[in-house]
Amino acid sequence: MFLRQAIIKSIVAAAILFSFLGISPRSGAQGLQQKLESTYALTKPTDDKSDIVTAGAVLILQKDKIIMYSTSNQVLPQNTYKAGKLSEGAYGVHDNVQKFGNFIGHPPPQAAQTQSRQFVTGEKFWVTGIAAQGDGVVFTLFSDAIQDVRYQCTLKFPYTKGTTPSTDEVLATVAEVFKVQPDDSAKSDDKQQPAAGGDAQPAAEQAAPAEQAPAAPPATVAIGQSTDEVVAILGQPDKILNLGAKQIYVYKDLKVTFVKGKVTDAQ
Repeated sequence: MFLRQAIIKSIVAAAILFSFLGISPRSGAQGLQQKLESTYALTKPTDDKSDIVTAGAVLILQKDKIIMYSTSNQVLPQNTYKAGKLSEGAYGVHDNVQKFGNFIGHPPPQAAQTQSRQFVTGEKFWVTGIAAQGDGVVFTLFSDAIQDVRYQCTLKFPYTKGTTPSTDEVLATVAEVFKVQPDDSAKSDDKQQPAAGGDAQPAAEQAAPAEQAPAAPPATVAIGQSTDEVVAILGQPDKILNLGAKQIYVYKDLKVTFVKGKVTDAQ
């Protein structure tokens, strides 16, 4: 009798304390639930699990391996992540037993009804449910159609017995297994949109100015060149002075003297 009264008093005292502090025993779990769902946006599948109604975050697996069963199976295999490793638990054992039975030519009963697949690092899927429980967090996962078959499973992140990790600690643990695929369409939209508050610049203004070609070096005349070479460089002279064996080609700013058809002076 006295023990029962003591327990009741303890419960009442705890309730009064939580009420006084404005804290609900479930508030921590609710906050974690909201944070997880904002980080890993949920996907809504159709009722028969044959398609997706609303697409959420695409998750990329960072660890080996997760076992999933086809959505035609009524059982969702539960995987666990603990101490840095994924475990398929009893479902993985069951799956291996089925494979072994098929190998020796004696498939176990209802083997054909359990179509399973192991997902490895780098493969992608959706999350259709998140449950923050008292002893851990459970994700419900759902795949795209693979050879016309969609797969599903649960993955539990159990807490160490007797502890309640913080929200940041739980998020860090989940991030060891899942990475959210970036939204490439959003990135492409950002590239096309002008900066906030600014106008889009014309393409001509956005383009970097083309480098100007270096100026051609001035034409030069060298001693020993022929009349044809000089004309090719300077063009036809304004006038030609014939002085017997000597000829002078007169240009606007230059006089070129030829002796026997070769340049002997230019000034």
